[in-house]
Amino acid sequence: MTQHDTAPGATLVAKAPGDGPGWWRHAVIYQVYPRSFADADGDGTGDLAGIRARLPYLAELGVDAVWLSPFYASPQADGGYDVADYRVVDPLYGVLADAEALIEEAHALDLRVIVDIVPNHTSDQHAWFRAALEGDEAARARYHFRAGKGSEGELPPNDWESVFGGPAWTRTPDGAWYLHLFAPEQPDLNWDNPAVHDEFRSVLRFWLDRGVDGFRVDVAHGLVKAEGLPDAGGSERARLLGTSRVPYFDQDGVHEIYRSWRRVLEEYPGERIAVAEAWTPTTERTALYVRADELHQAFNFHYLDTGWEADALRDVIEESLAAMRPVGAPATWVLSNHDVVRHRTRLGGGLERARAAALLMLALPGSAYVYQGEELGLPEVTELPDEARQDPSFFRDNGQEGLRDGCRVPLPWETDGPSYGFGPGGSWLPQPEGWGKLAVAAQRGDPASTLELYRAALKLRRAHPGLGAGDEVTWLAAPEGVLAFRRGDLVCTANTGTLPAPLPPGLGKLLLASGPYDGGGAALPADTTAWWTVAGPGGDGGRLVHGGDGGRVSHGGDGGEAEGDPA
Repeated sequence: MTQHDTAPGATLVAKAPGDGPGWWRHAVIYQVYPRSFADADGDGTGDLAGIRARLPYLAELGVDAVWLSPFYASPQADGGYDVADYRVVDPLYGVLADAEALIEEAHALDLRVIVDIVPNHTSDQHAWFRAALEGDEAARARYHFRAGKGSEGELPPNDWESVFGGPAWTRTPDGAWYLHLFAPEQPDLNWDNPAVHDEFRSVLRFWLDRGVDGFRVDVAHGLVKAEGLPDAGGSERARLLGTSRVPYFDQDGVHEIYRSWRRVLEEYPGERIAVAEAWTPTTERTALYVRADELHQAFNFHYLDTGWEADALRDVIEESLAAMRPVGAPATWVLSNHDVVRHRTRLGGGLERARAAALLMLALPGSAYVYQGEELGLPEVTELPDEARQDPSFFRDNGQEGLRDGCRVPLPWETDGPSYGFGPGGSWLPQPEGWGKLAVAAQRGDPASTLELYRAALKLRRAHPGLGAGDEVTWLAAPEGVLAFRRGDLVCTANTGTLPAPLPPGLGKLLLASGPYDGGGAALPADTTAWWTVAGPGGDGGRLVHGGDGGRVSHGGDGGEAEGDPA
């Protein structure tokens, strides 16, 4: 890796926002996929200058931090997750000075900045791997090169398969094989090699010196492979995603790596954090990544994978909180990201259910993650022409469904124009007709819009200390299909059923509802979540006056957008 390192603190930019100790325990963190957020230079691809120009929008939304997917030098074989140089900004997105300016301006708006780090693999265009292909033995030792099986070494070294489909091994011209759990352009690093450890600690310091507040660790469960690289004994999809034990994911050796990283993070002021993308078989295994001397948070994929069903949701909420409690880490909650079908489409039930799921998530204790565009109620774009697709899994057999492009379609900012305000030069993925109906400009100021629902919810979350903080919920008796729990001075009720359902007793005033419900009557409509004060003295404060409707916050659809609209 090109060395552009500096001593700790040498180029530290504006001090991070001050939000008291443990800011990350209850933060709402907004994921930006840079390629699809905002395009400033008109080349059809989002960039750092575009993100920087839209930072006031994120501050207005009410989030605490911004997580940026990779913007490093990359051939873009996998949307930037194939990194050629971890210290260089890809020209698609700008230059290093753009990243430094973005961090500084975010801090001025009281937004923290988390950046992706990709330690499981590099690009095949990385200087290390290029040297390895040229026969440099020291460089080869930083990856997993092996001799093949068969009389002529013509078979892969073991039976591992790529997450993107097909064998996890590619043969080089000299007859050796190299491991890639993802695309062939993403060779896996060998974390048994001390040089790999040293280099990534240096990369961490490089970005910490520039003021980043933390890292999202890509494939955090994949760095260490079982000794001897034994056969996995199968190729089930569940095994590839780490939902059962396999020799290439969730090995115990990863934890010493993260203890080392934690020591680096603690060299810096301002509570810098690291967040694990760790697909594990159980919530208990996930909790191992966030012990007091390791990472700070881990994504809760068990929650993301749970359908819209009250008993299943209660089970995963209880399991998540119980798993995190012994290690003193906060639970995290997420509904959508750049790798999964948007939850408006994935959960079924359309926009109403998506809004209800969002309010439920934001009422839970711990930290919540919002993926760009979910605050606009964006659906998955399923009608993309094959020639427009760029997800590498789309082009390989037996791998992922190849639908990740559908959640990465560039955001609509304006109601019309060639790219609905994304940028002056079109967009790298085609936006569907009618995308402007969901644009920021169409929703801003409309009390019935999904954007204003998110803004209202985040404002209330800040106003009620019981939300986000702590690690417990108090469950209330509720009929089948309904979740009801208390958090501090607020009660959340969510009806996952198909019919109106009775509400529990003891509710005060309605603070916020995900649908057109005014709090009257004793029944909560289907696919609706509502937040209430607790009845009785002292449980009636903090009511949010919003939208000019006499103080009650009630949300309907997105300004006339119908579920049958395109995309």
